[in-house]
Amino acid sequence: MRIPLGGGTDEKLRVHERPTSFDIAYRAGVSQSTVSRALRGDPNVNEETRRKIEAIARELKYKVDKNASNLRRQRSNTIAVLFFEDPSPDPSQINPFFLSMLGSITRACAKRSYDLLISFQKFAQDWNEDYEDSGKADGLILLGYGDYVDYRQHLEQLVEQGTRFVRWGAVEEGQPGVSIGSDNFNGARIATEHLIGLGRRAIAFLGDSSNHAPEFSERHRGYSAAMQADGLPESFQAAGVSSEEAGAAAALALIESGVPFDGIVAASDLIAAGALAVLRDKGFDVPRDVSVIGYDDIPAASFVNPALTTVAQDTWLAGEKLVETLLKMMQGEVAESAKLPARLIIRRSCGAKKV
Repeated sequence: MRIPLGGGTDEKLRVHERPTSFDIAYRAGVSQSTVSRALRGDPNVNEETRRKIEAIARELKYKVDKNASNLRRQRSNTIAVLFFEDPSPDPSQINPFFLSMLGSITRACAKRSYDLLISFQKFAQDWNEDYEDSGKADGLILLGYGDYVDYRQHLEQLVEQGTRFVRWGAVEEGQPGVSIGSDNFNGARIATEHLIGLGRRAIAFLGDSSNHAPEFSERHRGYSAAMQADGLPESFQAAGVSSEEAGAAAALALIESGVPFDGIVAASDLIAAGALAVLRDKGFDVPRDVSVIGYDDIPAASFVNPALTTVAQDTWLAGEKLVETLLKMMQGEVAESAKLPARLIIRRSCGAKKV
């Protein structure tokens, strides 16, 4: 504990004779929870950070309270799944893509005798203090992320703190932490090649190609690769948010641009569903005039009109892989990011080009 003396910008601090982990955290410029993890040998704490903390602890002659440490190290036998609040067709604010994955995660936890805690991600200063250090959970599974540029900062903080976590998302070089994700590039490439094989030559992509949405960006790259391989011109309309409203707005902008198109690859099923509604309202016949492909194979994909051709991600395998990877981390083993294959599900929204 530090007691302020005096006032103003030159306020001085006095430390009690018996140093605490908060004193070490202050000097090291890290959170108290990171100090606790480093001093108990948690392998998830950055090596440089751990050495810095240990040096300060020696300098202050700090001694670990083993009784308190043992209490903190007791396992809750619980895993926390944290959802990012997303626009959704219902009031749940959960992207419907994650619902089947949640079922798989639940089953995988039960099989290993772990309880599951489900909550929304709240950007507190220290997520691990809310979950791991409070004893609520031994590790985190993160689903969804919003704007990845902002979200990445929180992932870096979790890595620095030594929090055990794994997330579903794009798998990229140099990203913080461990991710399990779909092979987004090849999924979108296969979808675009399918449209080209149907005789479509003016194919548009609806989604985001920026680093704010890395999964959409990978899908855009897959689309681009297929179009370039056939020497076909690309057409793009931004739809950064995965929602029907965003898809409708992107499709309307595409129509009003006057650029001819006979095919659409959408970055998600929700975007595709919004596009289908606008195409229908504007007098386009799907699939006679325009073939449409989505991505995710959410439950609603087979019920929209016409039923949506889409790229399916194996959400059951994903849930199993997320739990398996997190348990490795919790046991101090090396855990690596992984890409899972995607496959095309053909339904009525695709058809050969009219003659």
